[in-house]
Amino acid sequence: MTAIQFEIEDRDATSRARVGRVTTPHGAFDTPAFMNVGTQATVKGLLPEQVAAVGAQIILGNTYHLMLRPGSELVDRMGGLHAWMRWDGPILTDSGGFQVFSLSDINRINDDGVTFKSHLDGAMIELTPERSMQVQNQLGADIIMAFDDCPPAQTKNDHQLARAKGMGLPAEAGMDDAGYHQRVQTANERTLRWLERCIRAHGRPAEQALFAIVQGGTDLTQREWCASRAGELDLPGYAIGGVAVGEGTDDIKRVVDHTAPLLPDGKPRYLMGVGYERDIVAAVRAGVDMFDCVLPTRNARNASAFTPTGPIRLRNARFRDDPAPIDPGCDCPACGGGFSRSYLRHLFAADEMLGGILVSLHNIRHFQRLLLDIRRAIRENDWSFVADAWPVAGV
Repeated sequence: MTAIQFEIEDRDATSRARVGRVTTPHGAFDTPAFMNVGTQATVKGLLPEQVAAVGAQIILGNTYHLMLRPGSELVDRMGGLHAWMRWDGPILTDSGGFQVFSLSDINRINDDGVTFKSHLDGAMIELTPERSMQVQNQLGADIIMAFDDCPPAQTKNDHQLARAKGMGLPAEAGMDDAGYHQRVQTANERTLRWLERCIRAHGRPAEQALFAIVQGGTDLTQREWCASRAGELDLPGYAIGGVAVGEGTDDIKRVVDHTAPLLPDGKPRYLMGVGYERDIVAAVRAGVDMFDCVLPTRNARNASAFTPTGPIRLRNARFRDDPAPIDPGCDCPACGGGFSRSYLRHLFAADEMLGGILVSLHNIRHFQRLLLDIRRAIRENDWSFVADAWPVAGV
């Protein structure tokens, strides 16, 4: 028995896109789905009912951060994430692997796992496939991710390395092509060995669906190898990892176009960490069902609002006397509630938290509206209205 059920309801005649529904022990969500990130067991600044009211059906929690603070044992004693954070819909937790490689001062990585220094207090922590499963079992999410080795982006010069590090992405100094491909192959082989250990260690398979993660960097042969071997394990779902670690749009599209069709057709396919509209549409057309990204709320807190024609920066002086809402076509509490760009600019200038709250609600709704239109396009085999309504998506 699997913890989730996935039903494909419609397919697009012109691409690999499909509309479906994932049913979990805590309710269902429609696919393609954009999942909002609640790193510390909260979507920053928002009540759970506000997040649900703007259309979010599933949210994410972060294993690395919750393991360090407050600890998964405490969350377990409090009844698990759903009860503790008062969110009664589906939750997905990541494995912690990406954060270990991107945020931590790594002491050692080998086939056993990773030993790293906590960014909170400097304590040395060991994270293994077994520990990742234990933490996620205690957190109690509906969908949990296998612990994987996420290889860094290939950085051939100091500028690329500094850019990746500045974005909080895993990166290693100046790898040539041979070094990069060796690192990717090592990560792939380790990811598969760790996946098998995760399966053995998973203590709640009837309640929590374990997804595999397919790595391989930009090496399509390695992507094929990883997808083939992970697919043989017949897990409830599959993710494409390692395509949001510094690659450009063209590389993301090339990897996703090649990899998504290799994943089992009857299982949900999840593209990790990708959140720009253009990338989402391209991935949906390749056959991807699930997305997550921190962009909506992170950008909102920095006064950046998404619109169908591109983002706007509300701190700009040109919005000082602008009476219009962020997006006249949006029905979020900010736009539908009559809050002007002028007022929102004032909130950010005055360092008032309401600015970030209102723009967060708008940005979450923006992506939910986009996915609603994408699902309609798939059902009706008609992408023209998405192209007209969402120029930013590049349909």
